[in-house]
Amino acid sequence: MLFAGCVAATGTINSNTYVWSSKGLDDGRFIKPRAIAINENDQLFIVDKTSRIQVFDRDGKFIRSWRTPACVNGKPCGLSFSRDGLLMVADTHYFQVLFYTPEGEMVKERTIGGETGRGLGQFGFLTDVVQDSAGNYYVGEYGDFDRIQKFDSSGKALCQIGDHGEAPGSFLRPQGLFVDEKDQLWVADASNHRVQVFDLTKSPPQFIKTWGSAGSQPGQLRYPYTIEVDEEGFVYVCELGNHRIQKFTGDGQHVAIMGGPGRGAGQFYQPWGFATDSQGIMHVIDSYNHRVQRINQKW
Repeated sequence: MLFAGCVAATGTINSNTYVWSSKGLDDGRFIKPRAIAINENDQLFIVDKTSRIQVFDRDGKFIRSWRTPACVNGKPCGLSFSRDGLLMVADTHYFQVLFYTPEGEMVKERTIGGETGRGLGQFGFLTDVVQDSAGNYYVGEYGDFDRIQKFDSSGKALCQIGDHGEAPGSFLRPQGLFVDEKDQLWVADASNHRVQVFDLTKSPPQFIKTWGSAGSQPGQLRYPYTIEVDEEGFVYVCELGNHRIQKFTGDGQHVAIMGGPGRGAGQFYQPWGFATDSQGIMHVIDSYNHRVQRINQKW
């Protein structure tokens, strides 16, 4: 049996699903995990609503943890890795992007932002941060600040993508960001219940397409929170509102569904997101079930 810190993991439920952790404040437990990122060593970095960033191996064994400097105003809700291996934290309610070494040491000189406002380089509530092949950063925001800002590799603000609204190219909570191998930015436009795509090779970035509509039927979306594109061009979208992950073609054609509401293995309760490791295995943060599920198959 595997363990996450002092917490017994649930164990292998079947040949395709492994479930671990539970609700709690001990090392290895969670209070509503909100974001996950996986580094090149297949270590899982997970932040929850206590502002703890906990690190695990891919089997759920606890390695270490730390907290962000402040959390009274709110907790981070976005994690990803920079091209040089630093953990980037969307420190949502403190209007900044924090950078950490994998060991948890803050790299203060890399911090982006810290001031709230509508101006270029200022932030509303941050959702996520990603980096393109040229080293530029893209930071999502929500509230009256629904937009994505572009920064160069030194952290200088360059331009704004989109604004608050429902028209193509506008956003209502751009919650999840992903940059594919073609330098296309994929956006989980959560409260518009759709996906949007932008060409980052253009200056400024150009809108390409949008697809998706609100609903619970196959192919429809309800509060998409995380998005990834695999090497074959399939798009995976985690839906907070439908308690599931859907697989699409690049042009939005429905392929498959994983999950549904519940507490059993392979079921989810308001999952915030997922990340894929070097073996193509998906690790889902099953947020309101306070656990992680590893899906040991391509689907």
